[in-house]
Amino acid sequence: MAEQSRTLAVLGPTNTGKTHFAIERMLGYRTGVIGLPLRLLAREVYDKIVKVRGPSVVALVTGEERIVPERTQYWVCTVEAMPEGMGADFVAVDEIQLCADPERGHVFTDRLLRMRGLHETQFLGSHSMRGAIAQLVPGVEFVGRERMSQLMYTGSKKIPKMPPRSAIVGFSVENVYAIAELLRRQKGGAAVVMGALSPRTRNAQVELYQNGDVDYLVATDAIGMGLNLDIDHVAFSSLSKFDGRRMRALQPNELAQIAGRAGRGMSNGTFGVTGEAPDLDPDVAQAIMDHRFAPIRKLEWRNPALSFGHLDALIASLEVRPENERLTKAREADDLGALKTLAEVAEVRARASDGPSVRLLWDVCRVPDFRGISHAEHASLLERIYCDLHERGKVSEDWFSRQVRRIDRTEGDIDTLSKRLAYIRTWTYVAQRNGWIENETHWRDATRAVEDRLSDALHGALTQRFVDRRTSVLLRRLKQKEAIVAEVNDTGEVTVEGEFVGRLEGFRFIQDKAAAGQEAKTLQQASLQALAPHFHLRADRFYNAPDTEIDFTEQGGLMWGDQAVGKLVAGSDPLKPGVSAYVDDTAGPEVMQKVQRRLQHFIDRKIATLFEPLLNIQRDEEMTGLARGFGFRMVENFGVIPRGQVADEVKALDQESRGALRKHGVRFGQFTIFMPLLLKPAPTRLRLVLWSLTKGLDEFPESPPPGLVTVPATETTEGYYAMAGYRAAGERAIRIDMLERLADMLRAEDSRAGFEAKADMLSITGMTLEQFADLMQGLGYKAERAEREKVKPVDQAVADASSDEATAAEAGDAPVMDAADAGGTAEPEAGPVMENAEAAAGHVPDAADAPAETAEDKAEEIADAGEAPIAAEPAEAPEDEAEIPETPEEEILPGESPADVAQPEVEVFYTFTWAGRPKGNRQNQQRRQGKPQGQEKGQGRKPKGKPRGGKPEQKGARNYSSKPEKKDKIDPDNPFAAALMGLKDKS
Repeated sequence: MAEQSRTLAVLGPTNTGKTHFAIERMLGYRTGVIGLPLRLLAREVYDKIVKVRGPSVVALVTGEERIVPERTQYWVCTVEAMPEGMGADFVAVDEIQLCADPERGHVFTDRLLRMRGLHETQFLGSHSMRGAIAQLVPGVEFVGRERMSQLMYTGSKKIPKMPPRSAIVGFSVENVYAIAELLRRQKGGAAVVMGALSPRTRNAQVELYQNGDVDYLVATDAIGMGLNLDIDHVAFSSLSKFDGRRMRALQPNELAQIAGRAGRGMSNGTFGVTGEAPDLDPDVAQAIMDHRFAPIRKLEWRNPALSFGHLDALIASLEVRPENERLTKAREADDLGALKTLAEVAEVRARASDGPSVRLLWDVCRVPDFRGISHAEHASLLERIYCDLHERGKVSEDWFSRQVRRIDRTEGDIDTLSKRLAYIRTWTYVAQRNGWIENETHWRDATRAVEDRLSDALHGALTQRFVDRRTSVLLRRLKQKEAIVAEVNDTGEVTVEGEFVGRLEGFRFIQDKAAAGQEAKTLQQASLQALAPHFHLRADRFYNAPDTEIDFTEQGGLMWGDQAVGKLVAGSDPLKPGVSAYVDDTAGPEVMQKVQRRLQHFIDRKIATLFEPLLNIQRDEEMTGLARGFGFRMVENFGVIPRGQVADEVKALDQESRGALRKHGVRFGQFTIFMPLLLKPAPTRLRLVLWSLTKGLDEFPESPPPGLVTVPATETTEGYYAMAGYRAAGERAIRIDMLERLADMLRAEDSRAGFEAKADMLSITGMTLEQFADLMQGLGYKAERAEREKVKPVDQAVADASSDEATAAEAGDAPVMDAADAGGTAEPEAGPVMENAEAAAGHVPDAADAPAETAEDKAEEIADAGEAPIAAEPAEAPEDEAEIPETPEEEILPGESPADVAQPEVEVFYTFTWAGRPKGNRQNQQRRQGKPQGQEKGQGRKPKGKPRGGKPEQKGARNYSSKPEKKDKIDPDNPFAAALMGLKDKS
């Protein structure tokens, strides 16, 4: 006697092991079929069975995937794809409560009423289906399953406060993406699971969550359909959804289906709301916790007995109403809507003229609208497929190939990739239908490969956008209290556990600026913990580094190579600044002390080396009295003092005191008291930094570029130019040592009658004539521009004469032998031309080229007397100036025109005269020079000019010398008189 078939209704809430129970029962039979509500869940169950029985006996059949081995025993399918009439020993349908779903319910109801196993049938679902199943399925046995863990409602929580291992549920793609983006910023990221994802993408995203790369999952209500995940808490971001027709509130049993994913196995779970979702009604929350729901009274139904004799008959059969009160006519599904649309197309109606043609049209209309563009667009696609199948028996392979190739691209954002995945699902579905296309095996593999590529690209895009791997990895390490390993490369880039977290600059960790919020806190915590040993190793290396690796900036910063490690701060002594090290607190006090000591050693040695002449003044115990006091003034002013600031103190110094200071390199210039060795670029750069520190400046002025005699006078900080080794003169500033040399030259010139710039003047300033004129005006002179015929230098005249001789030789004259022909070497004569060439080439005299001390002594006579102008006292021009004879016009030879006569070369020159002092100072000036008041005009003064030829007149004539006699210039009471007279006698 044959064994009687059993029908079981295994009912209970989530986490009761219903699906696991059905799989075990199926594997106890030789053959079996199980229908699951989602393609994702079907793939999950398929993988489980394959692990137990191997791939050779397990088939997977969904709308877009078909894996059917020859020796198939067990079929894992979506409910829509369950094969009929196979006579399998075991049949199971999961989530049977979906019989009430407005969109897919009629398919589940059909399986409930018509699918049976030869030996056992199981319907798995909620207790709410008990009454409907009891009425519609004769002889059914009910098996109750209790939840293995407790489910508790915890109310509302903000997303940033969400506990780890939480799933947040949204009911639209936009809502899911927005939540995932927020979790990325706040918690390091989230995995994303939606029903529209391919199984490959969904599995990859679930793996991110399951292996702990992220602690949060954002999903649609797809997770309510049997997906087994390690979720501790489920939060609803909304309590309503769009069901394809309208927005509607979720029913308590639907909320329970999703909330039940929290707490797996024996672990308890919680659920609640977040975002804009209101608190659940207490009665609803309690019903979910107690698993008490209103029974399902109506099941969606569509007539399974279809008529294919005529197109209109098929439509009519699909619209038949049910007779059982438990059943309700399903709303018009997508396939019926497409059938009605195509029935109005004349060509389609003409083709669907017999039973097989009508059946074929119905099969085509059941192709799901994966693309979701529009009803008309979907109907147009189905029309092309149907016409190809009806006319050729196959879909055009060329057309099919073009559609697949157009989709096979992996670039683009998440939305673009998602659309391509939806499109490829359509062609995958077509390729899976038996007999619809040539080379079925090839195109099934090809469409599957395209879907896999798009799935991987979509997974990568989702991960890149919604998962911060760096933060998630570090959070997991910190949570597990594992040792975190940091690596620092040659450029200072820091990676922790292989993730870039920032840069190590000196002894400070500069965090990646892209991080924010919780991500930034995590990076800081993990990075500093991992960098602790690196700080100590780096401090040891720095402490032993040579001074050549350390330097200071013009803003007072201290650098180790190209990395800032500290800054200079003002100390109690201008030449003893302190240092402030840049060291993170987490590096520890030991690292801080080591870095600070090394920086202090560096700057102390740098000052001792560059300012050695200045420091020697402090250490000279033999220097006493006024000399010692003035020496300390030099130290306080870093070796440079404008003479006007210490005029009285300089006057008070006797020759012995000055000599003692000169031994240390102090030079008493007419405008500045300075030490030439400290004007070099390195001491100047350091002097400006130390001076800026003592002044408390917020921004330190920079030193002028080395090698320049003059620079634009644009700096407004008082005292800057003296510290830079310059003196401002109008629109430019000139180096003080070069100014003193220029002063020596200008004292020999007649500044009243006027003089021209000498080549030496241009050479030491490194200027063109026009630039020199501007400088002289800045120094108080008047510059008058004029032009004249250029006079050839002597060497050029000789060259022209040689050229004339050569021309004569060619005409038959005797040859002329030059120095080279005689075996000698012709050298150009040094003169003004050569000196101007040096100036043009940028030759800049060094401070060490200062004039001899005797010249300095002579200059001090005027400086001590308080003379301001550089030039000697101007003299008036003689009343009877010699006339300059006119140059005769060049004679025009017979046969020549005036245009043939060469025009003379013209040169520009400037005449410089002293611009004068205020009139009220003339009498005081005369007194200082020992001249009696009320002298008549022309008496005891220099004439304005010299006789032509530069020689004085005969005895009895007026003296035209440009300088007064020494006896008139030197004051007997002047302390320098004896010294000057002695120098004269020696000469």
